[in-house]
Amino acid sequence: MKKEDCYFLGTITRTHGLQGNVILKLDTDQPEMYDKLTSIFLEINGLLVPFFVEKQSWSKADTKIITFKNSSEALVNQSIGKGVYLPLSTLPPLTGKKFYYHEVIGFEIREEDGKTCGTIVAINDMTAQNYFILDLAGKEIIIPLIRDWILEVNREERFIKMFLPEGLMDVFLIPSKKDE
Repeated sequence: MKKEDCYFLGTITRTHGLQGNVILKLDTDQPEMYDKLTSIFLEINGLLVPFFVEKQSWSKADTKIITFKNSSEALVNQSIGKGVYLPLSTLPPLTGKKFYYHEVIGFEIREEDGKTCGTIVAINDMTAQNYFILDLAGKEIIIPLIRDWILEVNREERFIKMFLPEGLMDVFLIPSKKDE
């Protein structure tokens, strides 16, 4: 399994008890979707390695206690601090104005009148306000990802139509080094 075919689910944070259990801290808005994990992939030395789940229970709303099948103390210790991934194919398809961040990379952002704002090259979700990072003719543009501004997600034609307040494009246009 390649990393680009998977999505990040969370992190194994520590051991739990003396029975070889580990704590999986989920990084998701919908932890209930992961009620019955049968297997997960851990990133070990840059590779995704499958681990099969024998037992699991909820510790908190976003934290699971997991026991791996055929686990050893060495295996458990090796899993601590590792990222947990699942195949993209396990995600349910979204419709309407909802989307997964990974699926809209390469989509065009358009204003209500159809004018292009650029192509999504990345999405920053590491700050309090998530935002699209766009490329418009070689210039980087940042647009806040505000759900109420999204008018349409067109998966066939690969664009997102947004309501953008007047002047927003000017404010969020990042000058390139040669413009300064």
